[in-house]
Amino acid sequence: MAEQTNTETQVPSGDHAKAFPPFDPSTFAPQLVWLVICFSILYLVLSRIAIPRIGEVLEQRQDRIQRDMDEASRLKEETDKAITTYEEALASARQKANVIADETRQKLNETINAENAEMDAKSAKKAEEAEANIRKAKETALADVNKIAAETTTTIIEKLLGQKPEASEVETALKS
Repeated sequence: MAEQTNTETQVPSGDHAKAFPPFDPSTFAPQLVWLVICFSILYLVLSRIAIPRIGEVLEQRQDRIQRDMDEASRLKEETDKAITTYEEALASARQKANVIADETRQKLNETINAENAEMDAKSAKKAEEAEANIRKAKETALADVNKIAAETTTTIIEKLLGQKPEASEVETALKS
């Protein structure tokens, strides 16, 4: 046998005069009683269990937020102190570095001035030695010039006159 499906919409036959139960005025009183009972139970459950738990959670969250804010404030103060200390140390180090640089510069200038003075003294001493050597060389050269002049004069007179002059006469003539 084949199953048949009903595709027609039929309104069930019966008493259609009754209204939807929540809207039926005859059931308002019991519905109001049950509304008050359910609302009271719901109020008691919420006020005794749910709201205190929610309050505790909110209070814990507020306490945690306050602790975190206090900790953040404390850490900020420590950071500010550390930054201030760092900046002071940096300024002090820069000042010390400048002082050390000035002292070093001054010592180097003193050393350079001392070496310059020493070099000037050595140069002056060498200049004096050179002048003395030049004087000696000049005197030696002049002495040799007189000797060479005397020899040359003697040779020239000997060739011109045919006789050798006396050394004292040549020296007297050259000196004059």
